[in-house]
Amino acid sequence: MEEKYAYIEGAEQPISMHPKKFALWLFIVSVVMIFASMTSAYIVRQSEGNWLEFDLPQIFWYSSVIIILSSLSLHWAYLSAKKDELSAVKTGMIITSILGFAFLISQWYSWVALVDRDVYFVGNPAGSFLYIFTGLHAIHLISGVIFLIIVLISSFNYKVHSKNMVSLEMCMTYWHFLGGLWLYLFMFLLLNH
Repeated sequence: MEEKYAYIEGAEQPISMHPKKFALWLFIVSVVMIFASMTSAYIVRQSEGNWLEFDLPQIFWYSSVIIILSSLSLHWAYLSAKKDELSAVKTGMIITSILGFAFLISQWYSWVALVDRDVYFVGNPAGSFLYIFTGLHAIHLISGVIFLIIVLISSFNYKVHSKNMVSLEMCMTYWHFLGGLWLYLFMFLLLNH
């Protein structure tokens, strides 16, 4: 007996997502929860007093520009991959990887600037929170740079193109998330320091 399936017009179709993309989104949600809890703890602890007031390092502004430019160059690589412009994909991935390293270096120099202002990890909770925010973000950013390098190598092996976009799409999602997270943290610190 042959089974027949009928398409019912207007019926909802199941939503499907690549399993790796789904795992990435679960990871992103967990990172959002970590930083949301940390920023909440910052606000609660700040209201208790014994809080050192200091200006944020100027390099935070530069690192914000770097992360925005890196997101733009990665998006250019993505658009180029959709059009099978493979040399532009490679160029975009190289630029994004360099900017990713530059962001990490700028974060290191922000710590140097904090030490120059006598703001240390131990001592006052304001400094501790700042080091934790930037350090935890830097750890996630290191994983993002590793992801960029993996996709960069794949692009040089002609594995990133219009018919094979999963790794680039995942990399772009994660990188844009990290950029957005940094901008959130920076704005949060500007408004609450």
